[in-house]
Amino acid sequence: MRGMPRRGRPPLLNTARAGKYIKTRAAVAKEVAEAQQAHIVENKAAEEEEKKLGVDRRVTRRRVGRRKVVEKVVISLGTESQSKEEERKKKRRGEDVGEGLVNKNKKMVESGGVSADKVNGQEEEGTTAPFPENVQVGGSPMYKVERKLGKGGFGQVFVGRRVSGGNERATGAAAQEVALKFEHRNSKGCNYGPPHEWQVYNTLGGSHGVPKVHYKGRQGDYYVMVMDILGPSLWDVWNSSGQSMSSEMVACIAMESLSILEKMHLKGYVHGDVKPENFLLGQPMTTQEKKLFLVDLGLATKWRDGAGRHVQYDQRPDMFRGTVRYASVHAHLGRTASRRDDLESLAYTLIFLHRGRLPWQGFQGDNKSFLVCKKKMGSSPEMLSCCCPAPIGQFLEIVVNMKFDDVPDYPKLISLFEGLLGADPSIRPINTDGAQKIIGLVGQKRSRLTSEEDDQPQKRVRLGVPATQWISIYNARQPMKQRYHYNVADGRLAQHVERGVHDGLYISSVASCSNLWAVIMDAGTGFTSQVYELSAFFLHKEWIVEQWENNYYISSIAGATNGSSLVVMSKGTDYTQQSYKVSESFPYKWINKKWKEGFHVTSMATAGSRWGVVMSRNSGFSNQVVELDFLYPSEGIHKRWNTGFRITSTAATCDQTAIILSRPRRKIGDETQETLRTSQFPSAHVKEKWAKNLYLASVCYGRSVA
Repeated sequence: MRGMPRRGRPPLLNTARAGKYIKTRAAVAKEVAEAQQAHIVENKAAEEEEKKLGVDRRVTRRRVGRRKVVEKVVISLGTESQSKEEERKKKRRGEDVGEGLVNKNKKMVESGGVSADKVNGQEEEGTTAPFPENVQVGGSPMYKVERKLGKGGFGQVFVGRRVSGGNERATGAAAQEVALKFEHRNSKGCNYGPPHEWQVYNTLGGSHGVPKVHYKGRQGDYYVMVMDILGPSLWDVWNSSGQSMSSEMVACIAMESLSILEKMHLKGYVHGDVKPENFLLGQPMTTQEKKLFLVDLGLATKWRDGAGRHVQYDQRPDMFRGTVRYASVHAHLGRTASRRDDLESLAYTLIFLHRGRLPWQGFQGDNKSFLVCKKKMGSSPEMLSCCCPAPIGQFLEIVVNMKFDDVPDYPKLISLFEGLLGADPSIRPINTDGAQKIIGLVGQKRSRLTSEEDDQPQKRVRLGVPATQWISIYNARQPMKQRYHYNVADGRLAQHVERGVHDGLYISSVASCSNLWAVIMDAGTGFTSQVYELSAFFLHKEWIVEQWENNYYISSIAGATNGSSLVVMSKGTDYTQQSYKVSESFPYKWINKKWKEGFHVTSMATAGSRWGVVMSRNSGFSNQVVELDFLYPSEGIHKRWNTGFRITSTAATCDQTAIILSRPRRKIGDETQETLRTSQFPSAHVKEKWAKNLYLASVCYGRSVA
């Protein structure tokens, strides 16, 4: 039995769109500014109109102090009503508005418009209490708050001048001028009390390259830290030096930055936001003016637990931490932070300071992070460092291929840059004492080991050149009959399926390449009946809902680049409820929401750049994770395999590959699973796998790596 597009029915256009990959601060600020400007214009127009009509404005004047709150409510309600009106229009036109849901016990269909993801609330100037004129916290002297030094994602920094006492020449707690860092109690960094940054400074403050916090406490609505005042940032120096730095200057920065990060990592933390703005020099005209410091520890996280073990690997594609321009690709993809991420960000920082620009600068819009990460992963170390001294390229090549829990070889990395420095340390633009100590401590030992280490081949994590390939998954099974067909045109699909059904086979997996279909049929599905539909649309909601009503459930889907789809629905599954979503980007937030409701991903497909994901209740899985990558998540797959997960769904666009890995509720006898990437459909390899009782479980065509 098979289903085909029915004549006379209006085409169902799927207009559901996923939340954007990320909203940048610039995009949020622009939206807020536009909304405020629109409100001002509307207010003026209303005043003019009310003057003509003689309307009393006293109520409005009383609400001026709450204008921002009123604005936000109005904007929110306007968006919601507009969304509902659009949804009503789509329903009248018969269009798909995003999500279908059916319950086996109680037949029910839900449809809901999918709006852009909301941006986390961001603190705006004017919405918080004014800064105090004087500060005294934690037993500190009284400081007068003077000019602003800077503003970051986790607070604002001002100069604090001691009201009485102190010494202009003194440093530290006795200094006449200090840096005062304010963070409002309602900011996202203070949800559970004092800022997270305080805990990090308790551990790191005063260590090599980290400024010391002398006092801290709360005054009024603000948490305040009293710190050493420092000089210009590396961004300031770069900007005042013609937006370029010499090879010697960059080499000094590289060596001393690595010595600072080595000490920070030794104490169990990764910084999480390495960039030129967060490296500061000491105060000019002091003995520390050539000393380098690393500041802003608000995003620092632990890479090891209390027992000294490395933290567990994970990926949350909706969790981005850092600065888009300098973040590692692993940070973009939401992977757990580790030491390699700081080093990759440092590599981008060095290239920026020397070349004056990075290739991904200039991307704008809500999907900026997506575009930047794609560009980073598509740029080889040779290309990125083409105009830089050779050590920068060597450094980048090493750090982008580090594994999640690799221990960085800091002395080796520091020594890469030694050849770019002059012989006399006293005339170097930046003090490199910290780096020289690291090299000196292990110099003798390293000279004996270098030749042995260099001979050891190292497997790359950033595997190579992006490519479009077949990705096939094989599971160990008891011997059974399996059949595959590929490069199948629409008109030939029916005869292949009918022949398979006649031989007792059902469709277990489908895929598409170049608008042609691949179909896997076998005798081990457990299905009792099956229908399928070829549709010009991705996905045909009306037909799916009709089959749900007949107790069929989606068992596999595929999409073609021309937007058409192949949906297979079966009886004999254990599913009791299903929901699906079509979106313009990988819908991780929706998947995460459904996980909490007891659903698991059971099928995935792509059509062009769109994703289709099917989730089911009673899937037989106890837990599920996602591996999403712009190349191929080889390291992540192996990490998951080691913790009991097995691949259960795959899909890929021309940009990204998504792998769903699941833990079965019931332990299976043979957990053997293998993956294969091939430029052509793996027909020759499949037969080799069959000889080892490994059978095709899932297949897709899209982004991989050569």
